[in-house]
Amino acid sequence: MLNFAMDPDKATSGKSLAAYVLPFALFIGGLSLASWIKNPASGSLLFQKPELWIYPLQSLICGAVLIFFWREYDWGKRPGWLTGIAAGGLVLGLWIAPQVLLGAAPRLEGFDPTVFEGQSFLYWLTILSRFARLVIVVPLLEEIFWRGFLMRYLIDEDFQKIRIGIFRWKAFVIVSFAFMLVHSMADWPAALACGIIYNLVAIRTGSLGACILAHSLTNLGLGIYIMATRQWGFW
Repeated sequence: MLNFAMDPDKATSGKSLAAYVLPFALFIGGLSLASWIKNPASGSLLFQKPELWIYPLQSLICGAVLIFFWREYDWGKRPGWLTGIAAGGLVLGLWIAPQVLLGAAPRLEGFDPTVFEGQSFLYWLTILSRFARLVIVVPLLEEIFWRGFLMRYLIDEDFQKIRIGIFRWKAFVIVSFAFMLVHSMADWPAALACGIIYNLVAIRTGSLGACILAHSLTNLGLGIYIMATRQWGFW
């Protein structure tokens, strides 16, 4: 278990710690809330598919918190654009390979915006908010937490004195597996490979921006694939 009690001799402030941890904690809280109140037998769409309203609300709250703390973040070196692009494409390929190449069953159950297909405004608002969450909010808050905070915190509690991308086996392995565990079990093989690759991007470039770029491109490609194939389980 992580020890978040701060040593008075350490330089990291409570505000800096909150900046890196709170957006991710709120995001996980939103996922837990959606799971907790979900009731497929309910007569109300609010409870049948709570993700349809919780996810947009989650994105707004997490996005606002990210903006509030923006000056607290250490982005490391300038993004390694080619490394980020290559990593994003590689992870996308690994994520959809079971269905595209290996004949795995399609992932049809999940966040399905087609419940609003007869209501054009709600349908496109749902799609746009889902892509904003997938391509902007999630890559930012996850990379800020995993590669910006935890990978450094596991090296030193005063994580801000540790440069982005410093390699230590303990931190590398724990972050890779923890990243895997917060995803659904069906995604564990791809999520583990994803965590390893994004860790390597951080180590290779020393740039949190490169990790965010890779994550954003993976998610953008995945979102397009989901819309093309209607495999909502990949959301």
